[in-house]
Amino acid sequence: AVVSTQSTGTEKDFWWCIDQCVRGDFDDLNETAVTTEKALGPNMILDDGGDMTQYMATNCPERFAKIIGIVEENVDGIHRLYNLSRAGKLPAPVMNVNESVTKTKFDNYYASKESITDAIKRSTDSMLSGKLVVVCGFGEVGKGCAAAFSGVGCVVMVTEIDPICAIQACMQGYRVVRLEDVVHYADIIVTCTGNKNIVTREHMNKMKKSSILANMGHASAEIDVASLVTSELKWEKIRSHVHHIHWPDGKYIVLLAKGGLANHSCTSVPSFVISVTATTHALGLIELFIAPPSRYKQDVYLMPKKLDEYVASLHLTVFNAHITELTREQAGFIGKSRTGPFKTQHYRY
Repeated sequence: AVVSTQSTGTEKDFWWCIDQCVRGDFDDLNETAVTTEKALGPNMILDDGGDMTQYMATNCPERFAKIIGIVEENVDGIHRLYNLSRAGKLPAPVMNVNESVTKTKFDNYYASKESITDAIKRSTDSMLSGKLVVVCGFGEVGKGCAAAFSGVGCVVMVTEIDPICAIQACMQGYRVVRLEDVVHYADIIVTCTGNKNIVTREHMNKMKKSSILANMGHASAEIDVASLVTSELKWEKIRSHVHHIHWPDGKYIVLLAKGGLANHSCTSVPSFVISVTATTHALGLIELFIAPPSRYKQDVYLMPKKLDEYVASLHLTVFNAHITELTREQAGFIGKSRTGPFKTQHYRY
């Protein structure tokens, strides 16, 4: 089935596309299918946020039961899949690409680092140097955004719920604050948490005139945009993906992408990062498809370290990089294979 939509599509369009992927016309596929099982529609899911998985599980349980593997790259989607696993409702093993090293370090950190300042500059023509920026969340996306703002001369503050991430922010020179304590004098607020209602109407009421609000987390849940659709507030479209929200007292704030992903709407994601992430996705799908039934149960698994290392090695040629090889003696000394994997499954880079 061929499914397409526009970047300006509505939420209704979004769910129509998902429905077409699940229930679409698979007649052409059926004519060339090798087996009856493969002729019944999708047999694997590659998801970003868990929307496809949730939709199929809720609305097409008979097709969901035939899924043989799921690859998920988003923190919200992983939360949904862990819930399904605990409830014993997973039909197949899941590859948690969201926590793979090649995803978190490249897509989450480096892509966010390069795209957030570009998105704001392109959208608002603002000078960033000297601005006070609040980054909500100090995971890999938040770390990348904070580094980008710091690099162009911004004063950066961080909000966090996790004491480990909070102390990392402190050790990198950022002040860890509560949003309600600084919202009234922040120039820019960027959400990077993967949670909902990080910036509420109460927060936005206190934001100062012409302050910028952007989201780098999941979908549009992080900013309570629905609370801004009232008769007392006026929306003014400045350009594509840029709105001024006017308050009755004359104040306005600048909202990017209507609370959606700023790096997808207001700028582009570097093709190199897309290549790394897409390769990770593809290898995850291949691994689940060809693995013997005994290797994976109906549960959520981390990407095998060997595959993570393989993805990285494929992209080293771009930099003309040459890996040092272990001698047999060195490999024996540290108890590793000369060809990897070189770190334990849970090693944090």
